[in-house]
Amino acid sequence: MLHNSLYSVSTALVIVLPIIALLVGCVLGVVVFTLLQKKKLGDAKQSANKITEEAYAEAKSVRAQAKNAQKEAILEAKEEIQKLRSEFDQELKERRNEAQRAEQRLSQREDAIDKKEDALDKKTEAVEKLKASVAEKESKLAAKQAEIDSAHERMLDEIEKVSQLTREEAKAQLFKEIEEDAKRDAAKLVREIEAEAKDEAEKKARTIVATAVQRCAVDHSAEITVSVVNLPNDEMKGRIIGREGRNIRALENATGIDLIIDDTPEAVVLSGFDPVRREVARITLEKLIADGRIHPARIEEVVEKTRKELDAQIKEAGENATFEAGVFGLHGDLVRLLGRLKYRTSYGQNVLKHSMEVSYLAGLMAAELGADVKLAKRAGLLHDIGKAVDHEVEGTHITIGADLAKKYKESKEVIHCIAAHHNDIEPQSIEAVLVQCADAISGARPGARRESLDNYVKRLEKLEEIANGFNGVEKSFAMQAGREVRIIVKPEQVNDQATVFLAKDIAKKIESEMEYPGQIKVNVIRELRSVEYAK
Repeated sequence: MLHNSLYSVSTALVIVLPIIALLVGCVLGVVVFTLLQKKKLGDAKQSANKITEEAYAEAKSVRAQAKNAQKEAILEAKEEIQKLRSEFDQELKERRNEAQRAEQRLSQREDAIDKKEDALDKKTEAVEKLKASVAEKESKLAAKQAEIDSAHERMLDEIEKVSQLTREEAKAQLFKEIEEDAKRDAAKLVREIEAEAKDEAEKKARTIVATAVQRCAVDHSAEITVSVVNLPNDEMKGRIIGREGRNIRALENATGIDLIIDDTPEAVVLSGFDPVRREVARITLEKLIADGRIHPARIEEVVEKTRKELDAQIKEAGENATFEAGVFGLHGDLVRLLGRLKYRTSYGQNVLKHSMEVSYLAGLMAAELGADVKLAKRAGLLHDIGKAVDHEVEGTHITIGADLAKKYKESKEVIHCIAAHHNDIEPQSIEAVLVQCADAISGARPGARRESLDNYVKRLEKLEEIANGFNGVEKSFAMQAGREVRIIVKPEQVNDQATVFLAKDIAKKIESEMEYPGQIKVNVIRELRSVEYAK
C-alpha cells in the first residue's frame, strides 16, 4: 500500500517537474527579451534625436541658401526686365519711324496716282473723239469699198466675156503657170546651189581624201568565199571519202563544213557559211593529206588540235590589228571577234583588212578636219564587227555590231558610228560621217571588191528596172560596171527643170532598194530634136 502511494507520488513528480522547469524557462526568456527590447528602444530614440538635430541644422542651412538664391533671382529678373523694356522701347521707336516713312511714301504714291488719273481722263476724252472720227471714216470707206466691189464685179464679168473663161478656169490656169514658174525657179536655184556647193566642197574633199588615201598604203585583197584544197593525185579522193564514206562524214561532222568531191581533177572544194570553220576544215585536210593517216579517230584529233591553233591565230590577228590601227583598251572578246574577221570576206574583200583601212582613213580625215582622231579610228576599226558572227546571230551586221559594242561597254559615240555607217540611222556627229566616207572609199577603190557574175548581172538589171519604172523615161543603161546609170527621157513629157527632180527621185529609190559598194551616179539626159525638110 505504501509502496503504491510512493510509486504514484514519484510518477507525479516526474510529470510535474519538467512542466515547472519549462514554465520557469519561459518566464526567464520573456524577462530577457523585454530587457533587450528596452535597450534597443533606448538606442533607437538616441539615433532619432541625433538625426532630428542634424536635419534641423541642414534645413536651416538650406533655407538660408534658398533666401540668397531668391534674392539673386529677383535681381536678375529685374535686370532682364529692364533690358527687355529698353529693347522694346528701341524697337517701338524704329517701327514708328518706319510707319512714318511708309506713310510719306503712300502719300507720294497717292499724289502720283491722282496725276495719272487726270492724264488718263484727258487721254480717254481724246480716244473717244478719235473713235468718233474713225467710225465716220469707216462708214465712208465702206461706201467706197462697196463701189469698188461693184466695179470689180463688172470688170470680172467683162473679162469673162472677153476671155471666154470662168473665174475657176482662169484661177486654175494662173495657179498652173505660177507652179511651173516656181518649179523652174526652184530647179534653177537647186542647180546653182549644187554647183556652188560642189565647187567649194569638191576642192576641200579632194584634198582631204587624196591626203588620206596617199598616206594609207594597203594591199588589194584576193580572198574568195569558198576554199579549195589541192590533192597530190586523184587516188587521195577515195582515201578522203573512206570505206562507205566514214572518213568524209567524220570530217563534215567534226568541222560543220560540206566537202564537195566532184570531177574537178586533184581538188576538193570546202563549202560553208562560217569562214572560221571552213579554215579549220582546210588546214585539217591539208594536215591529213600530208600525214597520210586518214581515219575517224585521227580526223577528230587533228580537228581539235587545228581548232586550238586557229583560236590562238585569231587572237594574235586581232591584237596585231588593234596595235597597227593604234586602238587600245578593247575588251578581250572584241579583240577575238576582230581576229575572226581575218577569215571573213565581203564582195571578195577581206573584212579585217577593210576594217583596218577604214580606221586609217577615218583617223587621217579626222586629223585634217580637227575632229576626234581616237574616236574615228576606234569606230572605223569596229564598224563591221557584226560580220564576225552574222552567220550565227539573226539581224544585220549593223545591228549585231552595235549590240556587241554596247555589250562590251564601248562609248555611246562609238556605238552611234557603228549604227550609222550605212545610214540605218541619221549620223549625228562628224566622226560618224567620216566613218561612212572611209567605208565608202575603202569599198569603192579599184580592185578592192569583186562579186560573182550572176550578182553583177542582177545588179545591173535592177538598176535599169528602177530607172525604167519612172514616168517619162524612154531608155536606161547601166554603165561603168554598175557605177553609173544613164537615163534618156522623153522630151515632150519631161522638161529641163523636171530632170533635176527625176534624178533625185531615182537616186533615192536606188538607195532604199539596193545594196552596192561605193556610189552610183544617176545621169538623166533630155534631148529634143526638130527635123524639117526643105523642098
